[in-house]
Amino acid sequence: MDELKKEKPIVLVAEDTNSNYLLVSAILKKDYVLYRANDGAEAVEMSRTIEPDIILMDICMPNVDGLDATVQIRAFNPNVPIIAVTAYAFESDRQRAMDAGCTDFLTKPISIVKLKEIIKKWV
Repeated sequence: MDELKKEKPIVLVAEDTNSNYLLVSAILKKDYVLYRANDGAEAVEMSRTIEPDIILMDICMPNVDGLDATVQIRAFNPNVPIIAVTAYAFESDRQRAMDAGCTDFLTKPISIVKLKEIIKKWV
C-alpha cells in the first residue's frame, strides 16, 4: 500500500450531501485517491483503516458531526491534516473548528482554487 500511496495522496472526504461530494470529486479525482464517508462516524472508522493523507471534514453531518469526529480522530491520529468544510463562515465557527482539532478551514460554496491551495499546503 505504501507504493500506491506515494503515487497519489489519499483524501478522505467526509460529506453527507451528494452534490457537494460530486463537486469535490470532480475537482480532485485526477490528482488524488478519494474515499467518501457519509457521516462523522464513518469518517472516524475510515480514517483508521485507510490512513488518509488529508481529511476534508464537513461540519454539519448526521449521526456524528464533523467537530465530534475530528476530536475522535485526534485521539488516535494527532498528525493528519483535517480541513473543516462548512457553510458557517463566522469567526466563532472557525474557532470552534480549530478548538476541535481542525488544521484549516474552508467555507462553502467551495472555491476550486482555494480547495487546491489548501490541499497542496498540507499534503
